[in-house]
Amino acid sequence: MSGDVHISVRNLVEYVFRSGSIDARFRSQSTLSDGTRIHQKIQKTYCEGDQKEVYLSIEIPYDDLTFVIDGRCDGLLFENDKITIDEIKSFSQPLEQLEGEGFQVHWAQAKMYAYMYAKDNVLPDIFVQLTYVHVETEEKRFFKKNYTFSDLETFVFQVIEGYTPYAKLQQEHHLQRNLSCKELAFPFENYRAGQRKFSGGVYKTILDGKNLFAKAPTGIGKTISTLFPAVKAVGEGHINRIFYLTAKTITRTTAEETFARMRSNGLCLKAVTITAKDKVCFKEETKCHKDYCEFADGYYDRVNEAVLDILTNEAAMTRQVIESYARKHSVCPFEYSLDLAYAVDAIICDYNYIFDPRVSLKRLLEEQKKSTALLVDEAHNLVDRGREMFSASLNKEIFLQLKKDFKSNNNVIFEAASKLNSFFLSLKKAHDNKSEFLLEQLDVAFLEQLTQFLKEAEQVLKSENSPKLLEAYFMVNNFLKIVDLVDGHYVIYGERNQNDVTVKLYCINPAKLLKQMGKGYRSKVYFSATLSPLPYYQDILGGDVEDYVQSIPSPFSEEQVDVFIKPLSTRFKDRDRTKDFIIAMIKSLINHRPGNYLIFFPSYQYLRSVYDQFKQEDKETQTIIQSTGMTEVEREAFLAAFAPDQNETLLGFAVLGGIFSEGVDLIGDRLNGVVVVGVGLPQLCFERNLIKDHFNKQGKNGYDYAYVYPGMNKVLQAGGRLIRSEMDHGTIVLVDDRFLQKQYQMLLPQEWKQFTII
Repeated sequence: MSGDVHISVRNLVEYVFRSGSIDARFRSQSTLSDGTRIHQKIQKTYCEGDQKEVYLSIEIPYDDLTFVIDGRCDGLLFENDKITIDEIKSFSQPLEQLEGEGFQVHWAQAKMYAYMYAKDNVLPDIFVQLTYVHVETEEKRFFKKNYTFSDLETFVFQVIEGYTPYAKLQQEHHLQRNLSCKELAFPFENYRAGQRKFSGGVYKTILDGKNLFAKAPTGIGKTISTLFPAVKAVGEGHINRIFYLTAKTITRTTAEETFARMRSNGLCLKAVTITAKDKVCFKEETKCHKDYCEFADGYYDRVNEAVLDILTNEAAMTRQVIESYARKHSVCPFEYSLDLAYAVDAIICDYNYIFDPRVSLKRLLEEQKKSTALLVDEAHNLVDRGREMFSASLNKEIFLQLKKDFKSNNNVIFEAASKLNSFFLSLKKAHDNKSEFLLEQLDVAFLEQLTQFLKEAEQVLKSENSPKLLEAYFMVNNFLKIVDLVDGHYVIYGERNQNDVTVKLYCINPAKLLKQMGKGYRSKVYFSATLSPLPYYQDILGGDVEDYVQSIPSPFSEEQVDVFIKPLSTRFKDRDRTKDFIIAMIKSLINHRPGNYLIFFPSYQYLRSVYDQFKQEDKETQTIIQSTGMTEVEREAFLAAFAPDQNETLLGFAVLGGIFSEGVDLIGDRLNGVVVVGVGLPQLCFERNLIKDHFNKQGKNGYDYAYVYPGMNKVLQAGGRLIRSEMDHGTIVLVDDRFLQKQYQMLLPQEWKQFTII
């Protein structure tokens, strides 16, 4: 076996020399820009003739592999015929905390550059210097050593030897993977109607390096229709990595099952599922530091072995598999899954690992992005999730609490929290008669106080453990990160709630930021059964004119579903008046068409009021009801009640847009009908009205953007629970007079348009 292993100097030395513990108790937030600023400042002090950001590369054959190593060294200094490689590192801890002569991994990086330069220029020896600079005080410490060429060569080959087992494993796997992807046949007997067309669209999108917005109906098999062409694109060398992004656990499971199905047909591909930290943590509380957690203590000393072990033995790295290997090697399961994400071929995870500026997988280099495709499942959910990711808020309460907590034991924090509390108080007084109020911009003094608070809190958190202060620290830090993003797509507003006041940076249109976060990836495929109307989603998810757009007709026939419209008003003011008619309609429906039904209501309150009256009038019919905050077990029990071939009618009362109206698969006789009460419009509220006004100003239909499209999406999702296969038949009842209006009619799927008015 032979092959090239391309790797950067930094990644190589970090793999070989990483050691120590995870410690998220407090990590100074010195940003990337701090590092860049300090590098530039030091580089400006170089003498004439010195060089900065020098690109170096080398090819080293070793054990049947050729290592192609490259990177940029910070500085190349020339003085009295002596040459020095300079490696600059910014440091946020006090410089006296630097152990000995600096960190081993930093020396390793500098020595790699020194070897590359010395070999290129046939030098017998060369100086290596580490320059540590404190981010705030800009105090400097220098360490300088001289190395002979043969010392450096011995060292470099030791580093490569340390990396080789991993490199060989990956090299062998990639050869097998590419061959198996190439030879893989579609893992079902035949394509469903529209499925080949959708798969072809996904493949062409990846091939052309474009983005695709696809409305792909329920029952077409969206997961296999996107994953299969992406896998084929890996086999053809167009991409090297696939992200399958989803908002819900249930769709993650579908992706895992789809990979398993392809594996049973000969696919050799490694996939990891990333589960949220709180869910996989082995400890009572999620406190990531070595004094509390044995899985964090010494994590980096053990993780390489853990990664090699799982990659050697497993292809499907699901939550259960990761947890068992994490216990075996005593490593944190969450951090372990993130480390694996950089080593595998496919990653199944939540949207935020790509799009959220606070948690995205930042070690994915631009080079790797170019060979990565993003498959965004249920992409209609990304609109509100995007708004959430790019918004931030702060409230008075947290600073008032800190003021009380630190009054007697830390005057600096007490003062900083007092100033912030006063700012919120003055805001409250200025807008005394309003519950919500717009702010033109944020007070510069307020932002300075927040920055000062971070600095003060940072000093305290280095030496003591204060959960409240840490929480405030992260909230302020997050708020200031979002402040940097605020532009014309944002609204800043305040909200009064009894004695508390909140300031919110609200991202109204997430398009620009979603586009920015997805930049650099070869291809993005946004797909959903309810990506309708397509121009709206293309606009609000950051699409471009040159993106591909695809709308696949439903594979099911109109004969499979009977659609009825009951034109009643379900508007808030009319609900009591029309409640009796809704109950009469439900009774008539189950008399004429007994079976299992899901009945969706726009709010829990509305649901409860109809349910209670129905139960009083009909004590015979079996009913179950969605309750607020259901556990995993309760959810499963709710769905399990929908058993096939039941002799009695079952009515499941649920909330529109809730956990049972999306991603739920009740195939065949498990579900015979769906009743949707209302057009799903979000409740009139301050934020929705801000969205409406924003898009009206842009010459678009703000009411549609804020209310109609998000509402009808919930209706389409709920109705989509019914027909899941060619064998399914059923009834849909839409209860609202607005379903007969043109703007709502246009949003109904083709197969619902042959309706009967009752």
